Amino acid sequence: MTPVELIKRGAWFYRGGMKGLSNSDFDRNGRRMGGYGRAMVMGILNVTPDSFSDGGRFFDPRIALDHGRRMVEEGADFLDIGAESTRPGSEPVSAEDELARLLPVLEPLAGLVDCPISVDTYKASVADACIKAGARVVNDVWGFQKDPDMARVCASHGVGVVLMHNRTSIDPSLDMVAEVIAFLQRSIEIATQAGIARERIALDPGIGFGKTLEQNLALVNAVDALGRLGCAVLIGVSRKSLIGKIVPSTTDERLPGTIALDSVAQMKGAEILRVHDVREAVQAARVIDQLKGMSWIRS
Repeated sequence: MTPVELIKRGAWFYRGGMKGLSNSDFDRNGRRMGGYGRAMVMGILNVTPDSFSDGGRFFDPRIALDHGRRMVEEGADFLDIGAESTRPGSEPVSAEDELARLLPVLEPLAGLVDCPISVDTYKASVADACIKAGARVVNDVWGFQKDPDMARVCASHGVGVVLMHNRTSIDPSLDMVAEVIAFLQRSIEIATQAGIARERIALDPGIGFGKTLEQNLALVNAVDALGRLGCAVLIGVSRKSLIGKIVPSTTDERLPGTIALDSVAQMKGAEILRVHDVREAVQAARVIDQLKGMSWIRS
């Protein structure tokens, strides 16, 4: 269908630039996690002292608020706030401590920015409190398979969800693509049985979580297979160690590798890119959108 034909049928054209998804658009579209006709960029806001890339940098709520607002100005469609590091070897955080870090940032940020805010937690009690404080998405790094009450809480509030594959140990012998698909099929089953529509689900293969370099790269190449599960796919490779294993580099030197992996995943169908460097990711994503012809969608 040509652009003119799409206009006649009520389509809209995404003209590029730096405007991200608004809360009103997200709500009006049923809080669905994909199907917007372009790749969405999720900005990472870690309010932790020990995250692998920017631990401690935004631990002060005032600095975190400024950074969150800046990412929205740079075009972020979502902000993903996390208060417990999930890097290998990190110490667990209690629900009380997690909320003590999250709420002083989440509550004021929800009134400052006009984009959906995601909370990165695997605890149902934390998710519940954060949704009441303004979060519209819950990003569970254990895919609803850690806290048995998480699916019910998310369903009761009608939020969007990200379900991620996770492992506590590395096994090079595994067919990781098959394992991730089986795990995420189970996560989808838990979510849909609780009443969460597939449109409100994004799937994350969990790049860097209990996987070898080769398994991580295989998963990036298998994004199209994950998409066949019937949900949007989120990819999170930003600044991760697999880039440093390919080209020795510090976390702050891995932007080119991040964009390369995100671009491959986007070409294969990833609809959400979870990143630290929003401005650069938005520009790259808009170029890939054009290459894919994704800018034209029906309203």
